[in-house]
Amino acid sequence: MRTRRIGDVQVGAIGLGGMPMSIEGRPDEQRSIATIHAALDAGVTLIDTADAYHLHANEVGHNETLIAKALASYDGDTSDVLVATKGGHLRPGDGSWTLNGSPDYIKQACDASLKRLGVDAIGLYQFHRPDPRVPYADSVGAIRDLLDAGKIRYAGISNANPEQIRQANDILGGRLVSVQNQFSPSFRSSEPELELCAEMGIAFLPWSPLGGISQAGELGSRFAPFAEVARAHDVSPQQVCLAWMLAKAPVVIPIPGSSRPETILDSVKAVDLELSPEELGRLDAAG
Repeated sequence: MRTRRIGDVQVGAIGLGGMPMSIEGRPDEQRSIATIHAALDAGVTLIDTADAYHLHANEVGHNETLIAKALASYDGDTSDVLVATKGGHLRPGDGSWTLNGSPDYIKQACDASLKRLGVDAIGLYQFHRPDPRVPYADSVGAIRDLLDAGKIRYAGISNANPEQIRQANDILGGRLVSVQNQFSPSFRSSEPELELCAEMGIAFLPWSPLGGISQAGELGSRFAPFAEVARAHDVSPQQVCLAWMLAKAPVVIPIPGSSRPETILDSVKAVDLELSPEELGRLDAAG
């Protein structure tokens, strides 16, 4: 697995998003653990989760607990695995997503995540989403306090705009290491954030990176170039999509969500897929 940098550590250039293993339509625990183990076998060393990845109100942190169990039961070395989790989102159990960006809540959420993950310090802790009821500086200030207290090794933000990225980095004293925004063939409005991260040397983690690329590879006319390039290389459209993202900038580390070993094993092959400038241009113009 080729690697890219988050903070001072190198991680696999393709990460694993844990959300599909814990929300609606989630598989049984055995398959989820097999998926995480397959990712580790393939060289994945970044696993992204959140305390809000759960279904029912009484199972907050379901995905964090699942990942901790998978790491503990893996028979290989996991010392280089960076687990990234998030706080600031809530799921009351009725299918909705709510927000709480208050500093007190974020600090309490971090303490709970520490216990579920069974670690002394969380590898990467991210403010999940801005809360319009709370000044952004206050929310990020809580992340700074957690960093200063040694409860987290690295600090990141998610679902942020360029102004918030700059503000967060200032509040963190230049210690912002990652930004996690939605970015995919069907959702490209985070291109300015990606470009800013490249300028600042901050990792950009696209969530839901395969948006617009169905698991079956049956693409609409908007995304036909992804299928055409895939056929030319005899690979899946998903691999083409991830290779296209990796070519955007050396700071990009996609985190495709997966709940089956086969899908993450297909995704990691994107690191070895070389696309020509002409192909990249066609993909840029698609959608």
